Amino acid sequence: MTADHSDVLDPRAIRWKLGMTQVEFWTGIGVTQSSGSRYESGYAMPRPTGELLRLVYIEGIDVSQLTKMDFEIAQFIKQDHLDLYHTLQSELRSKSATTL
Repeated sequence: MTADHSDVLDPRAIRWKLGMTQVEFWTGIGVTQSSGSRYESGYAMPRPTGELLRLVYIEGIDVSQLTKMDFEIAQFIKQDHLDLYHTLQSELRSKSATTL
């Protein structure tokens, strides 16, 4: 097996923590239950699958709501307006801390 996101993320532990079945968990990111079962057993998870797992189940992002424009705006702000990017980042962290 090659080094990949399955070395960092433990999909079985994440799924159990969320109280989801394999079918619910894996189909939630477009992966078949049988493939997901293999990843939970230690087979190498492709990098895009690991990233999607992280975004959906760790970061809590509803990827069905994202558009290409969302990514372009974020990239533009980060590249061309770094001060604004850091300000927004700080405000979001503060907001998240007060809602916990």
